[in-house]
Amino acid sequence: MNLTGFICFLLFLAIVAAIAIIKTRKMRLNTTVAYFMGNRSLGFWMVGASLFLTNLSSNQFVGENEFVYTNDMTVMAWGMSSILAMLLVAEFFLPIYLKMGAVTTPDFLEHRFGPGLKKIVSFIFLANYLVTLIPTILYGSAVALNGIFHIDEALGISYFSAIWLLVVLVGVIGGCYTILGGFKAITVSDLVQGAGLLVGGVALLWFSLRYLGDGSILGGIQKIGGSKKEHLNAIGGSSDPIPFSTLFTGMFLINLYYWGMEQYIMQQALAAKSLSQGQKGMSLACVGKLLAPLLLNVPGLIAVHLYPNITNTATVFPRLVGDVLPPVVTGFVAAIVFGAAISTFNAGLNSSGTLFIMNLYKPWRKGNASDRELVKAGRIFQVSTLILAMCFSPFILFFEGGFYHYIQKISSFFSVPVFTVMIVGFMTKRVPESAARIGLLFFIVTYTLSQFVFDVGVHYLHVSAILFVITVVLMLAIGKWRPMAIPYTERNLSVVDLQPWRHRYWFFLLLIVLMAGAFILFSKAGIAQ
Repeated sequence: MNLTGFICFLLFLAIVAAIAIIKTRKMRLNTTVAYFMGNRSLGFWMVGASLFLTNLSSNQFVGENEFVYTNDMTVMAWGMSSILAMLLVAEFFLPIYLKMGAVTTPDFLEHRFGPGLKKIVSFIFLANYLVTLIPTILYGSAVALNGIFHIDEALGISYFSAIWLLVVLVGVIGGCYTILGGFKAITVSDLVQGAGLLVGGVALLWFSLRYLGDGSILGGIQKIGGSKKEHLNAIGGSSDPIPFSTLFTGMFLINLYYWGMEQYIMQQALAAKSLSQGQKGMSLACVGKLLAPLLLNVPGLIAVHLYPNITNTATVFPRLVGDVLPPVVTGFVAAIVFGAAISTFNAGLNSSGTLFIMNLYKPWRKGNASDRELVKAGRIFQVSTLILAMCFSPFILFFEGGFYHYIQKISSFFSVPVFTVMIVGFMTKRVPESAARIGLLFFIVTYTLSQFVFDVGVHYLHVSAILFVITVVLMLAIGKWRPMAIPYTERNLSVVDLQPWRHRYWFFLLLIVLMAGAFILFSKAGIAQ
């Protein structure tokens, strides 16, 4: 084990925790708004950092670099194309949520369709967090930390046992942040870790390129661009795992859902002190997505040249970190990766408590529960969720098809069906609750059949898009046949300023141009020619 690096790792974590404690020590967490939403007091720096860090987990450090190593840069499409989705959310979805004073995204479904559908979708969200989000975060961070510090070798235990041990460690530390510190402690730590991420990312690229180029950064860059150029291409063909055409079908729908309807993501923006601050925060997160490939994909490119025959490809990123960085920097980068994992983990665990308390437990108590009781019940639920996730997480090791593939394919079960219902609710006034229930059931059943029963011969992202169109048509037909007697009307229950950011369109345009430029750079028209 790299003892110096491990000590620096613990030191940086202690510094982040100390800052979070100092900044939140006077904040009382005996109300649901304080515990789950940070009293809706976030400025754009905190919103942007929280959104970016919540999205950037160790799953991506491990999974995307593994994908680049085994395939090519096409995995970059998930992050780059999300920029357009985020801008659409900032312009159209966020004002709707803030206007109605939403605490959770399913709150819109209660206003639009009724409390029954809100409960169904809340159950779907919670199932997603328990099966996909929280376990994969724990697993990804365990793989990364073991790859950097070689815990299995240091303790003389099996790889599987080391993953178990690290899953528990990450779970306990992350649980303390969320359960004891609440939402504001999470956002403060995100801001500190975001600054550290920039420093750590530059350091990793600097040392890894020098290592590849035998002491010369320029030499390292020339090696990446001089051979194995098939790994540089981000424009996938029809036979690639991620065809470029999926950007305009299922990938776009999933990204729009993820950034505009996924509770653990949107909760960061819903806690903004105003619509303007929320829109600025989402734009700042877009800047982070433009820079993210330097950490999520380029290390995988470097590993292609350094390690041509890795058996366990999930160890690509942690092995690179452990090999090329000085001990002190290794500990710092490990802390950054760990912090990114904790950030997403915290957001998922906090949002699971928010969904359970506000959408299920509170209605069940019929308004007879005090804020103190709700916060206590939320903490108990979060502890239970954490224990279940820690038990399930290590077994992802045995999933065939790769870690990142597991995340994306399983998440489609939960994301696009909810997106379909939400988008029809946004766009129509008379489609009834029965149409939404039928649409959800139809989508989930048919998607399951297409992936596990029948071989349809179509990429799962294209299947999602096709089913989206069919489900929308089905819901509109039901709405035409049996429309709501009284059309839905928006209600203004906002508790924050709804004045939009005045200069947003110029900034949005610049972000879209830079997004397109990134795709051109990593293509056969750019450096992959």
